[in-house]
Amino acid sequence: MASDKPEFPFFNFDAKKFVGDLKMPSVDLDSVVSSSRKNIEALTQANRVAFEGFQAVAKRQVEIMRETMTEAASVLRGVMSGNVGDAKVAPEVLKKAFEGALANMRELAEMTSKANSEAFDLIQKRVAESIEEIKSLKPGKKGE
Repeated sequence: MASDKPEFPFFNFDAKKFVGDLKMPSVDLDSVVSSSRKNIEALTQANRVAFEGFQAVAKRQVEIMRETMTEAASVLRGVMSGNVGDAKVAPEVLKKAFEGALANMRELAEMTSKANSEAFDLIQKRVAESIEEIKSLKPGKKGE
């Protein structure tokens, strides 16, 4: 009697038989699994480094915003009290604010660059290791 469920041929697929039929040299599955595990660990570590860098940049941006607001409030109080209203003082305040903004942008760019470089270095190191692992693989004979 025929089953009510449709049969899908790939449910009965035998990978060992398929590989055996191809007459390929045996593959050291332990090495493949180990290499894959190392790749995942390297990606995880690179992502952690990148995320920590992102967190540090975001934290610093909040600190910069807080400092900027404090300075702006101070200047505004000075203007309101008449201490900073002098035409000679205003350009100096603007110059200081502009230089501070440039320094902050430079700092954030360096932080971002450092985090990206560290993450990239981790991946680059793992790629080099993977290449060496592949070079060291010696295909065995069928059945080994």
